[in-house]
Amino acid sequence: MIVSFSVSNFRSFSKEETFSMVASKRLAGKHEDHALSIPGSRERVLKTAVIYGANGAGKSNLFKAIRYLRTVALNLRENRIGTGREPFLFDEFDKLPSSFDIQFITNESLYRFGVVLDDRRISEEWLVRIDGKKEVPLYERITDSKGEVMVDAEGLKPTVEKIEALATVGGRQNHSFLATIRANLNKPELGDELLMILKWFETELVMIAPDESFGPLGPMLAEDPKFREFAGEFLNAASTGVDHLVATKKEITKDELLSGLPDRVRDSVKKDLIEGGEDKIAVYLNEETDLLIERDEENHYYRISIQAAHKNNDGEKIGLGLSQESDGTRRLLNLVPALHHLKSDNAVYIIDEIDRSMHPMLVKKFLEYFLKVCRGENRQLIVTTHESNLLTLELLRRDEIWFAEKDPTGSTRIYSMSDYKVRTDLEIRKHYLQGRFGAIPFLGDIDQFMMQQDSDC
Repeated sequence: MIVSFSVSNFRSFSKEETFSMVASKRLAGKHEDHALSIPGSRERVLKTAVIYGANGAGKSNLFKAIRYLRTVALNLRENRIGTGREPFLFDEFDKLPSSFDIQFITNESLYRFGVVLDDRRISEEWLVRIDGKKEVPLYERITDSKGEVMVDAEGLKPTVEKIEALATVGGRQNHSFLATIRANLNKPELGDELLMILKWFETELVMIAPDESFGPLGPMLAEDPKFREFAGEFLNAASTGVDHLVATKKEITKDELLSGLPDRVRDSVKKDLIEGGEDKIAVYLNEETDLLIERDEENHYYRISIQAAHKNNDGEKIGLGLSQESDGTRRLLNLVPALHHLKSDNAVYIIDEIDRSMHPMLVKKFLEYFLKVCRGENRQLIVTTHESNLLTLELLRRDEIWFAEKDPTGSTRIYSMSDYKVRTDLEIRKHYLQGRFGAIPFLGDIDQFMMQQDSDC
């Protein structure tokens, strides 16, 4: 679970802004089941956050900032590419470093991971375990002006023998030390703590952009009957017209697999086939088809096809490819995993523009279902949206409602509704639309534009 995230000098963020999932003590007694205890602390962490803002206000940039830090944590970059950061481009901020810091909970422990970087190098990096009020560094890294990387990994040496060698080498200046560890050590060599931390970034931090799939759904639907049944029933209950889902898994040859791969992934899959790696490799082709490689003593290759079954007037079931379904049905299917028990109960789902192609009532039901069914579980849902029907204190606490707004310099600032004193019976949706909390578009210029156009006609 994410406890907090801070960012500065990235896209529309100039000075440091912090998004906090720590429950406000002033709201004790309000939706108590929406918060869980933070290990080693009297504080509590919220399970849900809904972020509002006008178009271009920067709420999606918060999503992109967390995704960027995830990429830094996990992936190596080509040396000539630099860090790939996107600095704030006004007031000469592009010459200043950017910073990212995330606090998260995994396996009942609280951690901090963060970096400070510019276009060429990561100048600072840290991975810390927080035990109560004490911070225990697992490693700290700095890069000097000459590009020399120096790592102090005293906190990991007792448990991971090969860390000392990696710390001595340091790694490239534009690679995080965490990504260097991931690339050079096998899972048995990582030790339990690092393995859990990397797993959190790899599989438990799930980010879904408006135009993206959750991932290869085919293997999940084909190999997990309970998930397939749940997904079909949820689509049916949402009045999509889908009766149930069908996933067909057919074994194919290696040549058939490679011939079906798009150019953008063919080389990386060939590399995986040669070098080994994960026990399963799933490749998303399109909404209806995934490819799957399974490893045991030898490789097996599969094509997985997905269809949605509908009933016609005679009660006969007709199978349709997902490309024939509406945008809303496909979008909903890609969000259903957030409501179902997957590999971990610690998953964090961050969904940008959850209301894209979805009916307002369905968005609200989606959030209601999450809060009801996931009660008491270590799962978290963070969404950005324009859907004002979610703005009710019967559904959410004030500290679960966030706003993004740009100041006169074009910089995004984020703030919570808990910063405001409001009555418990206040119709907050109405007051939000009237502009009391900010984070709405200013339409005066459009009104003037329309009047001008009307006068010219």
